[in-house]
Amino acid sequence: MIYKGRFSGRNAIITGGASGLGLETAKRIAAEGGKVCLWDLNPEALAAAKRDTGAVHTIALDVSDAKAVEEAATQSRQALGKVDILVNSAGITGATHTVVGYPIESWLKVMDVNVNGLFYCCRFVVPLMLENAYGRIVNISSVAGKEGNPNASSYSASKAAVLGFTKSLGKELATKGVIVNAVTPATFESPILKNVPQSHIDYMRSKIPMDRFGTAEEIAAAVCWLASEECSFTTANTLDTSGGRTTY
Repeated sequence: MIYKGRFSGRNAIITGGASGLGLETAKRIAAEGGKVCLWDLNPEALAAAKRDTGAVHTIALDVSDAKAVEEAATQSRQALGKVDILVNSAGITGATHTVVGYPIESWLKVMDVNVNGLFYCCRFVVPLMLENAYGRIVNISSVAGKEGNPNASSYSASKAAVLGFTKSLGKELATKGVIVNAVTPATFESPILKNVPQSHIDYMRSKIPMDRFGTAEEIAAAVCWLASEECSFTTANTLDTSGGRTTY
């Protein structure tokens, strides 16, 4: 369901905005009256996403590059005029392997993108929100960050770190008009599954009581509530979208 005008006058930066949940969230914010700036690693996908969303601006970058993120934040503010919303959707899965023998390079890359990259985005975008004493930050974590998935230690650990970071930042900004929350989806249909072995996909589905994967549209609906003015007394919190999987 589209709520016309819900994001009227609001401007959003969405990382990983050229595909999957990031793109679906961008489409919805734009459809509900907001302006979006999309950040993504894939320039070709960004061009298509710009057409689909009417994005004001797109930036091709690797969020694990702190300098690139700092420059992107400045460019986005110039393009949008102000920044009200940040959705941190960029992320990678890493290798599917036991801890013993886990590729060290893959571990470091997952942490660099999923944890350091998210930190850089908040580090350089939060000051833009504080200028107007208003902001909504939504960090995309995962049910893996709560429960842990075997053979996915780097991804599980990185997404657990996102939850701790969200709680810390949310409390730091609680009196400053900037609200920070996380979403923990169970597996949902997404391009990221192309990098995951079928056996692991089957395992993750078997853990969902609804016996199906979610959809990007379902997760985006939750993200958009957290990104809206309606979310006014919920911060440093985690919203589960797990089909019944999450146990706490």
